[in-house]
Amino acid sequence: MLNSESNPVATRRIFNPWLVAITVTLATFMEILDSSIANIALPHIAGSLGASTDESTWVLTSYLVSSAIVLPLSGWLTTIMGRKRFYMTCVAIFTASSVLCGLSVSLPMLIISRILQGAGGGGLQTSEQAILADTFSEKQRGMAFAVYGVAVIVAPAIGPTVGGWITDNYSWHWIFFINAPIGLLSLFLTHHIVHDPPWLKQLKKSGITTDYVGIALIVVGVGTLQYVLDKGTEADWFSSYIIFGCSVIAAITLVALVIREWTHRDPIMDLTLLRKRNFATSIIFSFALGAVMNGTTIMIPQFMQDVLGYSAERAGLALMLGGFTLMLLMPLAALLGAHMDRRYVLGVGFAAMSFGLYHLTSIDLDVTFGQLEMLRVIQLVGLPFIFVNITTLNYVGVPPEKHNQVSGLSNFSRNIGGAVGVSILNTFQFRQTQIQRTNMSAHTNNANPFFVHQLAGITSSFKAMGFPSTQASQKALAQMSQTLDQQANVLSYVNAFWLMAVAIACLVPLVFLLKKPSKADEEGAANAH
Repeated sequence: MLNSESNPVATRRIFNPWLVAITVTLATFMEILDSSIANIALPHIAGSLGASTDESTWVLTSYLVSSAIVLPLSGWLTTIMGRKRFYMTCVAIFTASSVLCGLSVSLPMLIISRILQGAGGGGLQTSEQAILADTFSEKQRGMAFAVYGVAVIVAPAIGPTVGGWITDNYSWHWIFFINAPIGLLSLFLTHHIVHDPPWLKQLKKSGITTDYVGIALIVVGVGTLQYVLDKGTEADWFSSYIIFGCSVIAAITLVALVIREWTHRDPIMDLTLLRKRNFATSIIFSFALGAVMNGTTIMIPQFMQDVLGYSAERAGLALMLGGFTLMLLMPLAALLGAHMDRRYVLGVGFAAMSFGLYHLTSIDLDVTFGQLEMLRVIQLVGLPFIFVNITTLNYVGVPPEKHNQVSGLSNFSRNIGGAVGVSILNTFQFRQTQIQRTNMSAHTNNANPFFVHQLAGITSSFKAMGFPSTQASQKALAQMSQTLDQQANVLSYVNAFWLMAVAIACLVPLVFLLKKPSKADEEGAANAH
């Protein structure tokens, strides 16, 4: 066998690029699946370690903050370390820290292990995207990113179900232990199959200075921003001095970061890439995509559990059919993008997603499990056509030596979009519940004949059960109050889905801000491989 380091072309002849795609997708799927599993297992973890609900949320927050800090650093770290070495390091850290998480016997030990796990997991998605961009030509990338999309989009859909089954039948420790064999397999395959492209080795030899100020600004700015987004709703936002202080720190440091990275010779984050219209527009779309992906993946199970009373495992099952739908549609989205103008495919995807979100506004207290499954499928139909084409367009017209930066910035945008989207939607839904409850309460008085009739009927029912008149009246009022709470809660979710539907519909005309890739761009991308 020829030496792959000295003859990269020989490596490509020996290893099918699709084997490379499957290899690097394995670890990313593991990381995203584990994140969604941990969300479901949180109550079990809190009970086992004797932690309160507020304390146990640090199991999630610590991972999110750590991962968010590594994401924007990953492009620079890849250039410094080499992509293969950085990717394998991330897999090794994630796998080892997963074992430590499973062995944890106290909350502090688990939180420290989760910080390490987030540091490893944060670099996996960006590395995989860059590897795929360099392994496949521009025309093939759509299908390659469809494989990647299966990991990014399907894993959160099946995670709650898998997590519920593991915690119910075994223990929460196993949600972390199952990462060990997958991580070891990923390391073995990556070591033998994945190789750095020649241009990356030349770039390393050219010498890159380390921007320590930029690193410090990223750590402080991104870390505090992620903390604010994760804890803001819980702490009632700026009524908390901690949230207010962290918001000020995040704003100042992030503004300073943008100025620093735009002007520095060897930036950690190459923000000058935003001068390219396609990349800048795709970043906006990635942000919106992250907000909707994370928002709906959290809100639908939350509605099923909090309003309809389903178990966590049952609520997770409602997402699975949508996940399998995505698996079927991803290759179709890639084929259409390869043979049609990607802008039109992208526009149809946004329109279909907006239509699906509009259909979710039909939910009520009588909605069945099967109806929720179908509503989820309709909501996701447009997603593959958005995801595959945004990810592919990110790299059009960008030289190969900037692929690491492109993958880092695009994933960072999608993840921050997800955090912002979840925070906004949670706050919006909470406020809407209060507003709707107040509005409906205004009609619960003796001047409303419908209310009087309903109250009288419920009171009569309690009297027929043998309750005294006074107690029957009290129970009837309590039941009416509970009904108002439920109705207000449902309306808050309906309005949240309306908000997302309108926001996504507004993106449809923006697809024409994108430039159609020229033949020179396509040939340049193909020749780079």
